[in-house]
Amino acid sequence: MPTARESLLDAALTALETLPWPAVRMVDVASRARVSRQTLYNEFGGKEGLARALVRREADVYLRGVDRALAEPPAPGGHPADRLVRLAEWTLRAARSRPLVRALLTGCWSPRLPAPSVRLPGPGRVVPAQRRADAGVPGPGELVAAVRDRALAALEREAPGADPAELARYCETAVRIGLSCVVAPPGREEEHAAYVRAVLGRLPVREGTAARRVTPGAAP
Repeated sequence: MPTARESLLDAALTALETLPWPAVRMVDVASRARVSRQTLYNEFGGKEGLARALVRREADVYLRGVDRALAEPPAPGGHPADRLVRLAEWTLRAARSRPLVRALLTGCWSPRLPAPSVRLPGPGRVVPAQRRADAGVPGPGELVAAVRDRALAALEREAPGADPAELARYCETAVRIGLSCVVAPPGREEEHAAYVRAVLGRLPVREGTAARRVTPGAAP
């Protein structure tokens, strides 16, 4: 059963489906979540705190999906780059279906959405732990770096001979390809996957001090 906090965030997200954020009223969010307004204010401190928490949760939803995409092992006869294809596909799906994820990834915030620049509590002001946890809303660069680092950790285990700097660039390229498809989506998802595979078709690895590259389906 969801907690009051999760119910309130779900209610706020549902309200955003039909109303711009400035028109979303705290009393209506509390009523939809079936909790008191006092509970809402206890959890978030006010509408700005609710906005921070909502955006922070959407960032976490996206990152959990990133982790799932990277955790799935390649199919038999597959290639480590398949993980990055799944990552790019998830990025496109999440951005298409979740406006806040799209805004977080692109930095393009419409007036309908909670602004990411909502004020944080002033210095020295004591706030509950759950509100402190909502303070950090990542910008697009921070989110790209977080996804790149997760992808790098996943691929390092499968490509132990890879040059770390080259592999990091390879992983960031995968993230940025996904972002490019968010901004200018391909017609069909299968076209998206084919495009990503074509770009990521060569995994940078090294053998001793001599650099080489492995293509999908080739022996490592």
